[in-house]
Amino acid sequence: MVKNKMDCSCRWFLSKPFYLLLLFLFSISCITANAAFNLSTISFDEGYSPLFGDGNLVRSPNGRTARLLLDRFTGAGFISSKMYKYGFFSANIKLPGEYTAGLCVAFYTSNGDVFEKTHDELDFEFLGNTEGKPWRFQTNLYGNGSTWRGREERYRLWFDPSKQFHRYSILWTAKNIIFYIDDVPIREVIRNEEMGSEYPSKPMSLYATIWDASSWATSGGKYKVNYKYAPFVSEFKDFALEGCPSDPIEEFPSVDCYESYSRLESADYGTITRRQRSAMHKFRQRFMYYSYCYDSLRYPVPPPECVLIPSERDRFRDTGRLKFGGSHQGRKRRSRRRGRVQVPSTVEYDPDPDV
Repeated sequence: MVKNKMDCSCRWFLSKPFYLLLLFLFSISCITANAAFNLSTISFDEGYSPLFGDGNLVRSPNGRTARLLLDRFTGAGFISSKMYKYGFFSANIKLPGEYTAGLCVAFYTSNGDVFEKTHDELDFEFLGNTEGKPWRFQTNLYGNGSTWRGREERYRLWFDPSKQFHRYSILWTAKNIIFYIDDVPIREVIRNEEMGSEYPSKPMSLYATIWDASSWATSGGKYKVNYKYAPFVSEFKDFALEGCPSDPIEEFPSVDCYESYSRLESADYGTITRRQRSAMHKFRQRFMYYSYCYDSLRYPVPPPECVLIPSERDRFRDTGRLKFGGSHQGRKRRSRRRGRVQVPSTVEYDPDPDV
């Protein structure tokens, strides 16, 4: 009898990390199962237009799915047909599999084509990896051209994004910004007066792109896109686009826009429930491996929107990276695309110095 108890205790001790992971995954699945958003989806042509890539943007016959391909000649992208002053931007996305080093798949809002020097932006950026190693991703935001102050956070995923579709969403209101994966909020930025013009506030379009980011995306450019595996295919479906179409040069929004703002804030994705906030905390504890808010070398005084959580802060070095867990560590790299600071999406140490 004693022997059986000891065996049971031993099995518990050995499997405890796996048990905790399963517990987290179970809590996430409960949130997803019980808090599914009530979304009205649209076809591609109802909300979007080709951006670049010609034949590398492939739409399904019913117009409900779009594929973006990268080959040795070009990537591809699409853009919302209208610009929006605040909104909810969402799609089910499946990323390329196998060898994806050097790839960047981006799902983001921006007005850089209209306000070149004072643009606003909200990003999901997915960074590929060598075969057998996981995708990484980052979120970021810019307001009024504040590219000098990156606000990126970097994460791992709790699933393989190349195996099945998952929903990625950005909620942007006058009060806050929430990034969602499926129905799990992973990041919230609450507007405050000290942010001033650095809070995104001008009308933006929604973009989705796939492109060759070999110079920085994986291990600081060590691993390039290998076109032997081309074409690389990212798939998008179940598009959701809520917001008020706006003219970027109009000084004041129409009355209809104020009604749209109210609908955004009262929608089920407009408020983080207690259960969702718990899931967000667990996600950030387990899967976030860099936060600008804890990067005291870069920002001796944290940017005004940062809410420093002691349990999070204790896990990070003064570089904003985790103290432990080599698979989380990496070095930031600066993109040549709009001056962003990026992180290599690899589990290996990047020997290059920070820039």
